Amino acid sequence: MRVKRGFKARRRRNKVLKAAKGYFGSRNRLFRMANMAVLHAWRNAWIGRKLRKRDMRKLWITRINAAARLNGTSYSRFMGGLNKANVVLDRKILSDIAIADPAGFAAVVAISRAN
Repeated sequence: MRVKRGFKARRRRNKVLKAAKGYFGSRNRLFRMANMAVLHAWRNAWIGRKLRKRDMRKLWITRINAAARLNGTSYSRFMGGLNKANVVLDRKILSDIAIADPAGFAAVVAISRAN
């Protein structure tokens, strides 16, 4: 006699199929293919969250370097001067200052140059 799986299995399958909504072809209709597609998608999303952090840091460093060069110094000299002056501003904040307040960033460059 064939035994049908119960409520829990159906709920699990429906959860996967709901996550596969919008996928092409049988990847959004057949559980086995949808399950593989969803697992790959979740893995790639996890990897992408790590890569996004790296990409944002690169962007901040590029912005800081461009603003520092407009003020007559390089990124490495600027950051080294900030470390010597014990200025605790992270790259995200420095990038925001460089974009929103160029005069304020020039003042920070002056502080880093003093050391």
